[in-house]
Amino acid sequence: MKTLRDVPVGETAEVVKLHGEGAVKRRIMDMGITRGVSVFVRKVAPLGDPIEVRVRGYELSLRKADAEMIEVR
Repeated sequence: MKTLRDVPVGETAEVVKLHGEGAVKRRIMDMGITRGVSVFVRKVAPLGDPIEVRVRGYELSLRKADAEMIEVR
């Protein structure tokens, strides 16, 4: 399983599935990350946390733990 955390900087990936439960999954979906959407990885902080992505035309910062819950292809 490939997650958003595994996508290199400058690459685009399509969301396949959101893992996680309850409020965490709902928060990710509220940020606009849903099945089928394209996510472009803009940058990763020097220590790997957070990850900055572009989704639905806006920039978003995600924690590593949240990025690991997003399965992509």
